[in-house]
Amino acid sequence: MSKVAAIQMASGPNIQSNFDNATKLIIEAVKKDAQLIVLPENFALMAMTEDERVSHAEEPGHGVMQNFLASQAKRHDVWLVGGTIPMKSSVPGKARAACLLFDNQGNQVARYDKIHMFDVVLQDGSESYNESETTDSGDQAVVVDTPFGRLGLAVCYDLRFPELFRTMNDSGMEICVLPSAFTAITGKAHWEPLVRARAIENLCYMIASAQGGFHINGRETYGHSMIVDPWGNVLERLPNGTGIIVADIDKGFLDRTRQNFPVLEHRRLNCKIS
Repeated sequence: MSKVAAIQMASGPNIQSNFDNATKLIIEAVKKDAQLIVLPENFALMAMTEDERVSHAEEPGHGVMQNFLASQAKRHDVWLVGGTIPMKSSVPGKARAACLLFDNQGNQVARYDKIHMFDVVLQDGSESYNESETTDSGDQAVVVDTPFGRLGLAVCYDLRFPELFRTMNDSGMEICVLPSAFTAITGKAHWEPLVRARAIENLCYMIASAQGGFHINGRETYGHSMIVDPWGNVLERLPNGTGIIVADIDKGFLDRTRQNFPVLEHRRLNCKIS
C-alpha cells in the first residue's frame, strides 16, 4: 500500500503567504507518512483579477512557483502534484493552467494543461465565469508511471467530461488526481456525485484536492476534498477549512476489483441507433 494526501487551502493573492500555508500542510502530510501529496488548483495564487494571474505566468523550468514545488518534493522525499500554476502561453493575454508532477528528487516528470474551460453562468445569475478569456486550453491527456501506479492528471471542470477519464483509462490509469477550485454553488450540487462517478466508472482511485473557503477576491469555494476508492467508497474527506486528508492506495484491491467486476472489458462502442 501507499499513503496519499490531498491538501485543502483557501489561497489568496499573496504568493509567499500561500507558499507558507502549503509548506505547513505538506509537512503535516509527511508526518502522516504520505508519499504522494496533491495540492489544489490555484494553490500558489488566487489572484484578485484574471489579468493579475496572467501577469504571474512562468516560463517552463523557471519561476518561483516551480522552484517551490521542486524544492518541497526533494526536501520531503515525496511525489508532489502542484495543483495548477499559470504558465506562459503563445496566445497574447492568456496563460496555461498547468498541473505539474514532481518526483521525490525534485524533478518535473509530467505536465498537464487544463483542457476544459469554465465558461458558465450559474443558475441564479449571481456568478458568471469566462475562463477561456484569459486561459489557453491544453489538448493532451496525461498519464504517467509512478511508484504508486499509473497516474492520470485532471483539473476541476474536467471532472464533468467523462470521455477525458476514459481516454486516460485507455492509457492504463489506475489513480487520478484532481486539483480543483469548485464554486460553492456547483460544489454543493455536483462535486461528490461527479468525483465518485469518475472513480466508479473507471475503477480507479480519485484524489480530489480542493480549494475551500472564502477568498480575498470575493470567491467562495466548496472544499470537501476527498479520496475515493475504485468501488466509489469515500475513504477520507475534509468538508471545510484548511487541512489535509490521508488514505491508503491499495493496488491489490484495485486489481481484484477490476478482475472480479470487469466493467472496463464490457464496453460496447459499436452500438448503432435504429
